[in-house]
Amino acid sequence: MITAPAPALQPASPAPPARWQQLWRDAIRDPARLLALLDLPELAGRLSPAAMAGFPLRVPLGFVGRMRRGDPNDPLLRQVLPLDDEDRPAPGFGLDAVGDLAASGGTGVIHKYRGRVLLVATGSCAIHCRYCFRRHYPYAEQTAAAGGWREALDYLASDTSVSEVLLSGGDPLSLSTAKLAEFTQALATLPHVRRLRLHTRLPVVLPERVDDELLAWLSGLPWPVVVVIHANHGNEIDDTVADALARLRGSGAQVLNQAVLLRGVNDSLPALADLSERLFAAGALPYYLHQLDRVAGTAHFEVPDERARALHDQLAASLPGYLVPRLVREVAGAPAKTPL
Repeated sequence: MITAPAPALQPASPAPPARWQQLWRDAIRDPARLLALLDLPELAGRLSPAAMAGFPLRVPLGFVGRMRRGDPNDPLLRQVLPLDDEDRPAPGFGLDAVGDLAASGGTGVIHKYRGRVLLVATGSCAIHCRYCFRRHYPYAEQTAAAGGWREALDYLASDTSVSEVLLSGGDPLSLSTAKLAEFTQALATLPHVRRLRLHTRLPVVLPERVDDELLAWLSGLPWPVVVVIHANHGNEIDDTVADALARLRGSGAQVLNQAVLLRGVNDSLPALADLSERLFAAGALPYYLHQLDRVAGTAHFEVPDERARALHDQLAASLPGYLVPRLVREVAGAPAKTPL
């Protein structure tokens, strides 16, 4: 019997890139899995079930890929791993260290500073940073996107002194671009608003979020847009992050970075200088270096003020002024960030 020849094998088509939503769903939530990937079984005994229960682990695989395998002191791992250090009570550390709730102007609306209103757009974030100053925030009752943004928009319409709106969270880029557009379409009817600011960690921890749909939305907005990213260590900035930041700048947005000074992560001159250099090379200007907000569960990250000032002085003596972020603390009730 003569059989038909087998069809020639065709080269496989390249797999389409994973959408950011799928990468979000694939984030690691199990500390044991994270430690196995990094070959760090010795840290299992230091994990805190209580910290996990109150503030679960979440970290995208792409961010894990920038961690150093076998290094228990990796500065990126230290930012996300829930250790028993969080269980130790510390005087002066509370649930609302920066006075967010006292400055509430309605559901998800925080009005602390003249001319600027911050909206807690959502409680969701692609990564759970252990030093997060809103780790105890009542997101279930306080998200501006709930109810179609109506309460937040009513507040903004009622106060014509507000010229700048900040979207924060959680992370506002956790929301779909369509949901963000729903807000900005309504915001565009308020003539007193002149600027929009986004505070987001996603371009750093999940750079795939900076997709064509997001860029089209940003480039079509009627105001100057400032995107304030959040990176604490130079190792967070790889080629994928640099590409995401370039795309953000291509949309017309100004890109700034705010970092938190963290013990065991970036509390050295080489770490801080490298962060500033890598940020600038990627097109983001160092903006703020925050002293730790004294939130319960974060005391092991605190750097004393004297040490913080000395590091900042060393940084200023080592780099051009435009690469030196402002060293500040947020004080509840103060009219602006407080320089140290």
